[in-house]
Amino acid sequence: MQLQQANKTFHNLFLSVGAMKAGTTWLYAVLARHPQLHFALEKEIHYFYHRYVNSGQLNEAQRKQAVAQRYLKRINPEQSNIDSVRHNLHWICNYLDRPVDDFWYRNLFLMRDHEKYACDFSNLNAHLPQEAWPQISSKCDTLRVLYTMRDPIKRLWSHAKFHLQVTNQLDVLDTWGPRDFDKFVRQNHIWMNAEYGKVLRNLKGGLEPDMLKVIFYEDIHADQRGMLRQIEEFLDVPPFNYPQAIMDRRFTESVKVDMPDFFPGLFTDDIRRINGEIEAQGFAIPDNWTAV
Repeated sequence: MQLQQANKTFHNLFLSVGAMKAGTTWLYAVLARHPQLHFALEKEIHYFYHRYVNSGQLNEAQRKQAVAQRYLKRINPEQSNIDSVRHNLHWICNYLDRPVDDFWYRNLFLMRDHEKYACDFSNLNAHLPQEAWPQISSKCDTLRVLYTMRDPIKRLWSHAKFHLQVTNQLDVLDTWGPRDFDKFVRQNHIWMNAEYGKVLRNLKGGLEPDMLKVIFYEDIHADQRGMLRQIEEFLDVPPFNYPQAIMDRRFTESVKVDMPDFFPGLFTDDIRRINGEIEAQGFAIPDNWTAV
């Protein structure tokens, strides 16, 4: 009699690595309703970025701060179900455990029951080197990676506004000129999300074709249920009837401020290059992207 083969370290893993401000929070909120998809307490764990790019990403100080500022605040003594509190505290203990290694990451999904996939929507994972992906996939029974792109000019403007909003600097939107915006947007933590071509090269170079799906933000909202069905087919999970109320919601929206007329012109040469790199990887630029 043959013994059943043990699951690999990460078993079945679904990673969404879409660019920041490209619809990944909406996808997370909707797909979290699917009964075959298990999400940890944290949407963005950033473990693989910690493992392959920046070993300080999940240092003890940052994890303690996250627990104090986000996770513990989810516990409402008057309304929270006691089993939910126990569940959350168990997850928090695993999150604060050490060392931060593959088994640490796997243990963040220990509360998974019948769901097919452990799911992690960490946008920083888009910036892993190509050589990281075969190492990750070798530790998975099934690996599926979803990458989302958005009109680069609109994404840059949304990202800039959002960052200024969360850092309480919105007042500069009334005073900044072209040089100020150019300098701000070209900071690495913002600009690296615009380098779609580089991300695509690393993903396609490091993953087998059936492991990767690339979609556009604009296509998501042109046909939400159609795109969700495509993702379900990519994951080989049955279709689910997502509540319309959650699909109609918008998440992490930045303050509504019109883009200055000069803003697109700051990045014309960059966007032409990036669009060319996208096409070189076999993808057609959506017709409704900003013309450059």
